[in-house]
Amino acid sequence: MIKIGIIVGSTRPGRSGESVARWVHEHAVKRGDAHYELVDLKDYDLPHLDEPLAAATGVYEHPHTKRWSDTIAGFDGFVFVTPEYNHSISGVLKTAIDFLFAEWHDKAAGVVGYGVSGGVRAAEHLRQVLGQIKVADVQVAVELLLHADFENFTAFKPGAHQKDMLSKLLDQVVSWSTALRPLRV
Repeated sequence: MIKIGIIVGSTRPGRSGESVARWVHEHAVKRGDAHYELVDLKDYDLPHLDEPLAAATGVYEHPHTKRWSDTIAGFDGFVFVTPEYNHSISGVLKTAIDFLFAEWHDKAAGVVGYGVSGGVRAAEHLRQVLGQIKVADVQVAVELLLHADFENFTAFKPGAHQKDMLSKLLDQVVSWSTALRPLRV
């Protein structure tokens, strides 16, 4: 069975990403078409790039990097839940991606963004980064607006249409992850 990691792309106190990721996970597991697992960057405590060799070498010295590598290598695809900070993704998400290289290759990903503009600029920036590490990003995205999908800009209450967008995103992530599997073997 295809294994999809739902990555919480923020570690900020009071973050909305955790509730958004739980919503994604709750709907995803009901589908029964893949194994879905939450991956919270807060649980990995990755410092800012402290490996002496570039990630492209695949040689890791530190236990936190080896643990992160094992986690990412075990997935066939991803759903990135990302806030938009200053028209981009969070620094912690970029660092987590940059820690590894080959572990990301030939996998699929979808983006669930949130922010004042639905996280669309963060999603576009993330797509550029993913392309460089050979992750195929799917066309559908979920764009959660702070003024429409969050009560008082903080309590996550997605509009009814968002569930349909999420289903379409998951359909694409699962099908692309399946299609790319022969490249990973």
